[in-house]
Amino acid sequence: MNHTAYLSLGSNMGNRMKNLEEALKKLENDYPIKVVNVSSIYETDPVGYEEQDLFLNMAVHVRTALSPYQLLEACLQTEKELGRKREIHWGPRTIDLDILLYNDENIITEMLVVPHPRMHERSFVIIPLLEISPDILLPTLKQPLCEIADQLSDKEGVRVWKEKNGEDVFALFEN
Repeated sequence: MNHTAYLSLGSNMGNRMKNLEEALKKLENDYPIKVVNVSSIYETDPVGYEEQDLFLNMAVHVRTALSPYQLLEACLQTEKELGRKREIHWGPRTIDLDILLYNDENIITEMLVVPHPRMHERSFVIIPLLEISPDILLPTLKQPLCEIADQLSDKEGVRVWKEKNGEDVFALFEN
């Protein structure tokens, strides 16, 4: 498990919190992935296609033996197993898993772009990521996350829904 990655998770269909938890458990149980840290869970306004329910979003720090493409495949398979349907661009979803960062790599291929190409524009990504790793520099921008967060205009659309208050990464999902 010699690679570090950061993922963004989101859900706005069904039991949103359970969807986040199930996705994390599947990644950790079905693949060589170890969840190292998680952010609080944030309730967020939809972006892009706005005629849909509010999202729950979080950021996750993982260690993995998977290559970036294997990690992408693990995320896509987990989405599929949890009922993700891709019908409306930026539309409702049971679960959405995005690779934000993978080591300090810049990857630009047809299949995968890392760092995630729009992450610096999205408060629902930057705010949870800032919570768990405030010292990260995005390889493409060379700018601290706190500066990127300060420049975002949609921060009011991101509210703490369930605050992380334990050391164990899955304690967040306990009552």
